[in-house]
Formats: sequence, C-alpha cells, structure tokens
Amino acid sequence: MTPATLLRVFHQHKTALLTTYRSDGTTAVDTPVSIVLDGDRVVFRTWEDSGKAKRLRCHPLADLRPCTFRGSPLGDPVRGEVRLLEGGDAQRAARMLTRHHPMLQGWAVPLSHRVLRYRTLHFELRPVDTERHAERVESAEGWPD
Repeated sequence: MTPATLLRVFHQHKTALLTTYRSDGTTAVDTPVSIVLDGDRVVFRTWEDSGKAKRLRCHPLADLRPCTFRGSPLGDPVRGEVRLLEGGDAQRAARMLTRHHPMLQGWAVPLSHRVLRYRTLHFELRPVDTERHAERVESAEGWPD
C-alpha cells in the first residue's frame, strides 16, 4: 500500500489519536492532536516541553488513528515515523493547520503558546512499511484496535 492510501482514512477527520511510546519503546501514551493531511504525510503541532514531544525525541515511531475531538478512536491505527519540521517546512505546516482549524490552531493554540512562552514545534508523520515494524499496535487507554 502507498502512504497516501494508508492515510486516506484521515481525509474526513480533523483530529487523530497519536500514540507515542516512552523510552522503553513499549509503554504507550495516547493524545488527541489536530491534524492536516499534506500528500503522503500528516502534520500536527505541540509545544517543546510537552510529554509527546519528549517521547518523540526518544522514540520517533508512533501510531495515529482517527478519533473524536475528545480522543475516542474511530478507526484503525497507522504506524509511522515522526520527524520534527524546521524552517520552511514548519512554516508551511503552521499555515496548513491555521487554514484547516481557524479557531483552535489559528487563534487559541498560538495565543496560549505565546502567553505561556512555549516554543511551538511542528511534526510530520509518514507511514512506514508494516512488514518492517510488525509489532502489535495497542492503545494505552484500553481502546480496542
């Protein structure tokens, strides 16, 4: 399957449940994130000292599944490698998130990051070959796969 085909499930959703892994590589932590599809990748943002940013620095393999705004899963997970975006790529991701989520990502999140003096980071998730990463995808919150 091509990456674009794997990500097709996210076309109808603005929020996804990001499952990141602690430094041991097995303890999973779920967090809902606002997403935007950009070709064969999904982009999202967080602040520099957030738990998910710290976990992604240690273990850049994560799972993503469509979910409700509050984090209830709506579909099967897609395993992907996450990479921190910088420079023009980060600016493009910021513009896309602002366009796709005008109130939340265009106004509320940037304002709160500025007031709290958080450094905003943008990430991309690209699907990986599931044969290479065959370990079972699980949710830390007990949601069914």
